[in-house]
Amino acid sequence: MTMSSVPLRADDLPVVPLGSFDLSDMEFWVQPREIREGAFKTMRDTPGLPFFAERELVGSPFPVGPGYYALTRYEDVWAASRNPQLFCSGNGSNIGDMPQEMNEFFGSMINMDDPKHFRLRAIVSKGFTPKQITRVNDYVKTKAAAIVDNLLEKFPDGECDFVEEIAAPLPLQIICEMMGIPETDIKQIFNWTNIILGAGDPEYGGTLEALMTAALEMFSYAQALGESRLATAQDDMTSTMMHAEVDGERLTAQEFGSFFILLVVAGNETTRNAISHGMRALTMFPDQRAKWFDDFDTNTKTAVEEIVRYATPVIHFRRTVTEDTTLSGVDLKAGDKVVLWYNSANRDERTFENPYDFDVLRSSQPPQAGFGAGGPHFCLGANLARREISVMFDEIRTRLPKMRIVGEPDYLMSFFINGIKHLRCAWN
Repeated sequence: MTMSSVPLRADDLPVVPLGSFDLSDMEFWVQPREIREGAFKTMRDTPGLPFFAERELVGSPFPVGPGYYALTRYEDVWAASRNPQLFCSGNGSNIGDMPQEMNEFFGSMINMDDPKHFRLRAIVSKGFTPKQITRVNDYVKTKAAAIVDNLLEKFPDGECDFVEEIAAPLPLQIICEMMGIPETDIKQIFNWTNIILGAGDPEYGGTLEALMTAALEMFSYAQALGESRLATAQDDMTSTMMHAEVDGERLTAQEFGSFFILLVVAGNETTRNAISHGMRALTMFPDQRAKWFDDFDTNTKTAVEEIVRYATPVIHFRRTVTEDTTLSGVDLKAGDKVVLWYNSANRDERTFENPYDFDVLRSSQPPQAGFGAGGPHFCLGANLARREISVMFDEIRTRLPKMRIVGEPDYLMSFFINGIKHLRCAWN
């Protein structure tokens, strides 16, 4: 049994006292996973809301912010998510403060409040109707099959990097196909997304300057794509969005450019990491693998939700308090920052029985928080992500039934994305 196949258990968690760690310090995020989980358990079990100072980001032109309260319990995360009037997104969903123009440039509608948020979401939702998603179902199956075909041809020894060869290509190729992006441009899109979400990781550039360069290049690419589809519509999601109208309004090319960054980065990275963590979980919990794969159609719905809960690809988002209020006995003032730690909400023992276990039959009620914990900012592409996860594992089940993870994950250095950069797998 490899180390990678040994799951973390609740009894293995060390006691990590409050005050002995700092969520704002990157050193905390490179500690062993059991240290991280022990720290979040301490915060969940401690009454109130812990407060953390912010730290200066290397190369950042913006002043250090005032600090933030950490929301680590499921109940608090969902309460803030479902009350956008009191906990707003318009001041930014990242912890650090940026001018509003930059917030909207990088985050599009996740950094907006109503009515601006409602208008933009209503327009871009035209590209995510059940009819539109149904159109790509066959393509998802075709692409998953092609990925396995390529594996069998390219790796006759039966071993490869699961992330690079399986988890990453599927969601990226599907979103590019949906958006009408030429196949020749996919590699460039992939590189941009890695840099944008891997800004703290040396493998992907590791600097704010690299992030800004990648974002501006992707924005320019998207703006040109949107303008071309506005002039000449084609059978793709870009054309649908650029020509969609809500109350007589359309997307501007600039709005599409920012939404494109959000869509491609989110649609690629989050599903990629859910699939990667999912394969690792199926290796660590072979009994759960058998339960799912032996009755795949019956158990797929709960299994996919459990993969997203167990992985929690997006670790946190921030909200800003709009008026004085109280949460978990703590008096919050207008302007205070709260950070919603989805990773902790999905391990809350008050909500999930044996939360460190991977259980493909776990009830979908209460729902896991991995798609944003409800509210108006619930993940727009959740159904597409669910479809991609289920189809990829169906392909593995039927054609690579012996596939397993055989090495330790190489984690992304990030406190925002629970990413796996590299993960060895074998199937012979």
